[in-house]
Amino acid sequence: MEIFITSDTHFCHTQPFLYEPRGFTSVEEMNEAIIERWNSIIKSNDRVIHLGDTMLNDNEKGIECLKRLNGEICLIYGNHDSLARQKFIQSECPSIISLGYAHMFKHGKMSIYLSHYPTLTANYDVEMNKHFTQHVLNICGHTHRKEKFLDEKNPFMYNACLDAHNCYPVHIDDIITDCKEQFLLLRGA
Repeated sequence: MEIFITSDTHFCHTQPFLYEPRGFTSVEEMNEAIIERWNSIIKSNDRVIHLGDTMLNDNEKGIECLKRLNGEICLIYGNHDSLARQKFIQSECPSIISLGYAHMFKHGKMSIYLSHYPTLTANYDVEMNKHFTQHVLNICGHTHRKEKFLDEKNPFMYNACLDAHNCYPVHIDDIITDCKEQFLLLRGA
């Protein structure tokens, strides 16, 4: 099983300010592209941790989009995942695993804090000249920025929004590699 992370699919979000910067002319085009790109890399036995904001506006169509996605989906709730929407997702897609509003876990030697909102977690009391794995990595969404890092000087807050990854989920090992490379660059190694 491979682990991927993504955020902010915003299925059925009809506002041009969302789908146009992603390179689409309509919400329907965006929905289909996200599903196609997701399914092109995610296999049925892969796990995708979705960091929130699954859908907006048309919940029925949004659920149909979610049902077309490959893999096991674990969901962390975002600001558009209201209590009513959470219950709807759980009733219509019982295979989606709820992780609440944040989740902490270890991947190899790395401690990772998953959340929709960016969160300072990097253990800044640990000096930058210490080992990379002594820090806690926050993988988040919400911002819709196109950059992988929310701050070029902080290699421990990684943006998993679809906007920063051409509407593809990102493999967790690629995220850790990006963060480590940024850490080494900042440290001057």
